[in-house]
Amino acid sequence: MTAERPAKLMSMAQAVRRFVHDGDCVAIEGFTHLIGFAAGHEIIRQKRRDLTLCRLTPDVIYDQMIAAGCARKLVFSWAGNPGAGSLYAFRRAVEQDQPAPLELEEYTHFGLVARYAAGAARLPFMPLRGFAGSDLVAVNPEIRTMRCPFTGEELAAVSALQPDVTFISAQRAALDGSAQVWGLVGVQREAAFAAKHVVVVVEEIVDEAVIRSDPNRTLIPGFVVSAIVHEPWGCHPSFAQGYYDRDNDFYVGWGEISRDRQRLESYLDEWVHGVSGRAEYVERLGGDLERLRCAPAFAAPVSYGAE
Repeated sequence: MTAERPAKLMSMAQAVRRFVHDGDCVAIEGFTHLIGFAAGHEIIRQKRRDLTLCRLTPDVIYDQMIAAGCARKLVFSWAGNPGAGSLYAFRRAVEQDQPAPLELEEYTHFGLVARYAAGAARLPFMPLRGFAGSDLVAVNPEIRTMRCPFTGEELAAVSALQPDVTFISAQRAALDGSAQVWGLVGVQREAAFAAKHVVVVVEEIVDEAVIRSDPNRTLIPGFVVSAIVHEPWGCHPSFAQGYYDRDNDFYVGWGEISRDRQRLESYLDEWVHGVSGRAEYVERLGGDLERLRCAPAFAAPVSYGAE
């Protein structure tokens, strides 16, 4: 094993300190599962400010980051507490400028995917048909129109999105950064390739031979990864397919917590600022997390052949 590979392994505090700065554009992607709560909490703890936060579906973790005063702008395509209701810190920022005004830049899902895809391909923009008849064009000046040079058809166009850093949660990775994901993959790959720096946060560090044994499961190749963080339970209250389930009780309860600004601040004081990191967070939750742990359910093996 070379010295280069272990150098990528660092704590979440080290990764945030190195790669997240005031005023940066930050993406924490993950669709339904593998949502990076541990990363968001560390950004809050380190009191980063004036961030442009990007995410297809900003939910509870961005609600917490907005409440903590981290965000200046939100680039998104849907916002809410999935399956449970509204995001009240998000609403206070938009409707009442509390704790600070929040600039919004809204797209359709595919419109934002196209921005990531352009950034990943190092193209200046991406054409698409997805905004035909949409009112988003009237409220988002970043959505432009263009004529196809081949057919003359009028198309929408969106500029490339290239975050300063993208945090990707994954089930496992090797020390070279090669990360494997199964279950819903969302836009993680595009968001990673588009970014200047990529931090992969994993439930498990495995030997490179494990990664090589099933290469089709590798979503993020090591050569684009700047840092690896080993953070078991790093997605709670979201879930990591095959490791633990979604904490639905938390999501339902978040509505009442976030509706009251003082109660939300008390939550952040206790569960974010009041712990040193995810390990202490997990220790404090204790046995309550065991109800979420998944029983093994293995897929059928496949053969890649042998020489």
